[in-house]
This record gives sequence, structure tokens and C-alpha cells, in this order.
Amino acid sequence: MARFSQMAVAAALQAVSHSGLDIKCEDPYRVGVLLGNGNGGFPTLEENCRILATKGGMRISPYFFPMVLPNMAAANVSQYVGAHGFNSTSTTACAASNNAIGEALQIIRHGIADVMFTGGAEAGISQLGLAGFAVMRALSTRNEEPQRASRPFDAHRDGFVPSEGAGVLVLEEMARAQSRGATILCELVGFGATSDAGHLVQPQETGASAARAMSDALNNAGLTPADISYINAHGTSTPLNDAVETTAIKLLLKDRVYQVPISSTKSMIGHSLGASGALEAIACVQTITHQVIHPTVNYEWPDPECDLDYVRNQSRDAKVDVVLSNAFGFGGQNACLVFRPFEP
Repeated sequence: MARFSQMAVAAALQAVSHSGLDIKCEDPYRVGVLLGNGNGGFPTLEENCRILATKGGMRISPYFFPMVLPNMAAANVSQYVGAHGFNSTSTTACAASNNAIGEALQIIRHGIADVMFTGGAEAGISQLGLAGFAVMRALSTRNEEPQRASRPFDAHRDGFVPSEGAGVLVLEEMARAQSRGATILCELVGFGATSDAGHLVQPQETGASAARAMSDALNNAGLTPADISYINAHGTSTPLNDAVETTAIKLLLKDRVYQVPISSTKSMIGHSLGASGALEAIACVQTITHQVIHPTVNYEWPDPECDLDYVRNQSRDAKVDVVLSNAFGFGGQNACLVFRPFEP
């Protein structure tokens, strides 16, 4: 397996253990997998291209295709957990995990599966991957102090810090989870997705499409902007994304916009591309569980364009009932999720 698949399998096995789910007692065709991934086995692709160029095509790995294809994380997870049901992969760039989690919710709602392993994985750090982002001027160049390089919404932000990781959630139809005595951490209640239908890599500057994805997620949950307690921002630390996301949040919240705390998980762990939504979903679950909002670290210099409550540098105890989590990807892909506490 390529590294992204290894991470996905490791996360999925942890999720099985944590959920108390005994797959052997389930109908395996009612258990599915839907993961997000942006690049597939990018470092493996680069490595084998070097072998092709220096040693010839017959020297590349016979596992080349099963390693690099983006769907192989979901395929390997299904094999290791024994899930024979619905299986698919979302590859909507940095929105991929949110798309995967939201679509897994819809699959359960439509009765296609009872249990879904969902989330995402990414391990794309390589010379080619870093070079591609570098020539786009998307990466921070604060190389002399990397721990301070990711600074979402700060006036001196200059790009994102790439990272790797995987996160897998177990989604389960509620009555079924209750009947087996599962420990229910929270409810996933809403999903919305839109397209900017515009620039290949830059977000729509009006923020309208991103705001609509947030609004659709709330509508899907039967909630309104007045219900939001906290927003986990996409917050990449790139100049344009953070300004546009701030604009979109203003469109959504209107006169409540300065009352709702916002923070960026990427400020602390970097941007894991297609896996970022999964890791941020876990952060949202933890926020609800512990009633603590994590900070946006490295916020030092206020930006007049980004003037909201970004929970700067220190975590905050708060009553958190409804959490909105944003993910926006290249191609204008917007995907938003809504979580709330479980109420028996």
C-alpha cells in the first residue's frame, strides 16, 4: 500500500475499536466505506517515474497501480474491516473528506447502508507535490520558523503549510446505534455542497457559493444561522482564501457575525489537503464533547479584511450546541457539515 492507504487503514482500525462495532455480527453488505482523497499515491507516482526514466518501464513496481489510485484507500479499508457494502471515493481536492462524510450521511439516510466508515486520507508530500504548490505561490515561505508559518486570518499570512494524515469516523443510523448500546459522541445532521463554477484554483471573491454551501448544510439539518455556536473554518493561511471565507461567513451570519467564534485547525496541524476535512470533523466532535473551542494559533497582526472572532491563540471554554465545518477545494468545490450534541 501507498502511505495514504496505510494511514487510512490504521485510522479505520482505530475507529472499529473505538466504536465497539463487531463487524462479524453485522451483515457485511450493509456496512460501507466512503473516503476522501486528493492526490492518491503521489510520492509513489513520483518514485516510479524516476525509476521509469533511469532504469526503464519494466523496473517499476508491479504494485504501481494498486498503490497510486485514489480509490485504493477505501478499497483497502473495506478489506481490512470486512465491509462489503457501498464503497466509493471522493476526490474533490481539499473538500474531499467533507464531501465523503456528507455523502455517507446521505447513503445512510437513503437506506443504502446502516454503517459507513468515512473520512479521508492524504500523504502527498514529495518533491513534485511541493514544487507544484510552490510555483503557484500557495505555500508559506516562512521557512526559518516553520512552527509560526501557518497563521490563518493573520495580516502577515503568506500561504499554507502542507501536512499528511488520516481520519475515519463511524457513522451509524441512530436507532441502530442505540440498540447495540454504542457510545454516541454526537450527531452529524447536515451537509451542503456547491461549486463556484469559476476559477481553477482561486475561490469566488464574493463568497456567494461558499455561503450557499453553508446555508444548504444548515437547511439540510433543519437549522438556521441563528443556531450556530461555532464555525470550524477552512482557514488555510493563504491570503485570498481567508479573506473570501470571512466574506462568506458574513453573508451567512449577517448581524450575528461578530458573535460566533471561529477557529482554524490548520493553524496547528497544517493543511492535509484531501484529509483535512476528516481531521477537522474529529476536532468538531471533540469541541462538542469537551465544550472547548481550540484556538487559531499564530494570530499576531490583525487584518482589516479578516475582523471576526477567530479565537486567537488561546482555547476557550464555551457552550457549543451546533458546529459548522467548512472545506473548500481547487476547482471551486465547497462542502460543509453540521454537527450537534447527541440528545437521547
